[in-house]
Amino acid sequence: MHTKTWHVDVYLYEDAGRTHADAVLTTDAGTELRHDGVARRRPTDREVPEIGDELAACRALFGLAQDLLEASVADVAANDPAGDEPLVTRD
Repeated sequence: MHTKTWHVDVYLYEDAGRTHADAVLTTDAGTELRHDGVARRRPTDREVPEIGDELAACRALFGLAQDLLEASVADVAANDPAGDEPLVTRD
């Protein structure tokens, strides 16, 4: 059995009351998908950096998952010799 390894890296950085997260998926075949997420702190909120990190990372990872599903649906459609409806749906 061959084991494949995919890596997801999440890069976090802050600027002016916002936390940004970049989620990057890299497959062992060299495919790369990226998605970003942002969390904003209201001026009245307490400064708790972990909350911004969590929200921004969650938004980036959720978007990355959606992008991966979209890529999968497109790949199934492109490789269906009969041109039937895809077996994978976005639902």
